[in-house]
Amino acid sequence: MIELESLTKTYAEITAVKDLTLQVPPGQIFGFIGPNGAGKTTTIKMLGGILAPSSGRVRICGFDMAKAPEEAKRRIGFIPDRPYLYEKLTAMEFLRFHAELYGVGGNGFKARAEKELDRFSLLDWSNELIEAFSHGMKQRVVMAAALLIDPKVIVVDEPMVGLDPIAIKMVKDLFRNLAAGGAAIFMSTHTLQVAQDLCHRIGVIHRGRLIATGSPEDLMRQAKTTETDLEAVFIRLMEEDSLGIGGVRHG
Repeated sequence: MIELESLTKTYAEITAVKDLTLQVPPGQIFGFIGPNGAGKTTTIKMLGGILAPSSGRVRICGFDMAKAPEEAKRRIGFIPDRPYLYEKLTAMEFLRFHAELYGVGGNGFKARAEKELDRFSLLDWSNELIEAFSHGMKQRVVMAAALLIDPKVIVVDEPMVGLDPIAIKMVKDLFRNLAAGGAAIFMSTHTLQVAQDLCHRIGVIHRGRLIATGSPEDLMRQAKTTETDLEAVFIRLMEEDSLGIGGVRHG
């Protein structure tokens, strides 16, 4: 489970994220959407323990990120939008490196690694250097590494970047299955159709503040529109917030 409590991050006189409170229970896919500069990346970095908040609290499966960072991070599978990999390693070597960081590189590693590489159609490339991979293949290596540790929480930033249509469908099905198995998934995306298709709940962030949360249907009601397309609802919510209409809306 993910718990964010009054999370705030300030840089000098700029508040990137302000008083953000939300929860993502096991079995739920939570979509996090907002325009560029809204605070999505800052939130994800605080959620993953990469960035310390100015105030507020992050809990992962009950572990406070500030007080027990190793225990909290051990339960997170993190999938960034831009895969940063050691390209002189093979895919298998990178997965072993990742597994060792999490303390799961012992007995059974090879079978688990081969299972994840096969899941992402990379098994035949397991002994090839990552530098030879396409962007989409590198993204799949990162996903395989994230799932190798059997995380209870999955944090994803723009999961479909660089993936072809077949891989996108595979990843959508994978996230649905992981949620059905009890994982809590926090997904930031600009692709509103993906959020609408995949997420049980969605949070809309604008200028560092959470301005609406709920299911896609809840957001449509909150925006007081008959539009069924999330893009139109999103634009309506942005316009209303810019005009100072309404406060935080919860579905």
